[in-house]
Amino acid sequence: MSKTPHYEKLKATLKNNKLPSEDKRRIESALEKYKKWKSDIHEVKESGNEPSVVLKNLVELFNQYKKYIEVELIFKSENDFLYRQKGQLKLDNSIIEEFLPELIHLAIIPEIQDLNIEVGSTNTFSSIYFNSTLDNLEGGPLLNLRTKDQDFAITKKVYFKTSFYEDFSDNNIQTSYLAYIAAECKTNLDKTMFQEASATAHDVKTSVPGAKYFLLCEWLDMTPVSTAPTDIDEVIILRKAKRLSSNVRSKYSTYKGRMDNLTEYTEFLENNPIQFDMIQRLITHIQKLLNQETLIEDDVLTIGFF
Repeated sequence: MSKTPHYEKLKATLKNNKLPSEDKRRIESALEKYKKWKSDIHEVKESGNEPSVVLKNLVELFNQYKKYIEVELIFKSENDFLYRQKGQLKLDNSIIEEFLPELIHLAIIPEIQDLNIEVGSTNTFSSIYFNSTLDNLEGGPLLNLRTKDQDFAITKKVYFKTSFYEDFSDNNIQTSYLAYIAAECKTNLDKTMFQEASATAHDVKTSVPGAKYFLLCEWLDMTPVSTAPTDIDEVIILRKAKRLSSNVRSKYSTYKGRMDNLTEYTEFLENNPIQFDMIQRLITHIQKLLNQETLIEDDVLTIGFF
């Protein structure tokens, strides 16, 4: 389970044979910035401030670091490699995947105190199938697991042990993770991505009916549709803004085009940062799930509904 997906992307880019030599130095500088960002995150979480203050400060650090990666590292590069390969390198959109697990901390969510959970981008359980045949029953029922990668999940490890014998001799053992909260993180959300997320949400809730599934995006790139017919609990637009139009983005494909439009691009990011209340909304959803109380029959009969 990778706990540092953004860091891994930085290291992978540094080793990329196609990376221009000038950009290699830029990635090395970015790695130093990354270390400072992580150090600052640790200091904020250990500050002893109120949870809302800690969260607000973390969101500010996130916006500062993300703007550095998007503008200083990628947009201002004299080569076109980093900008044109953004989708493959995932330097900017992997930041949110590494940031979200930092929020599942006692300084922000005290309710996790006694929970034995795992947090972060991971591979989670989807379904089970068996490969055994009547002419080959050795090694147990040959249990196989279908799994799905999640950008962000709060999970618990689960162990499966199967056998054709009551004493579990000749058994088959597998392990996986059950997702109780899962979120897919998108930079730009379009209709195809929404449909794919709907299918993933259905898989998550089929395996764990009480799970919650959220779709997080920075920019909206589609006409909003209701999530009611889907298994998505909520779509959260982190910047509360639409994506830049394609005719504007087309100007950025060359270094000259990027420099000619640097002020416009920078102001667009500054005017539409990741919003604190959108991150707070996700945290509130998580807290509600952790604070669910068992219904008491007398209470239900008193109020008349549940």
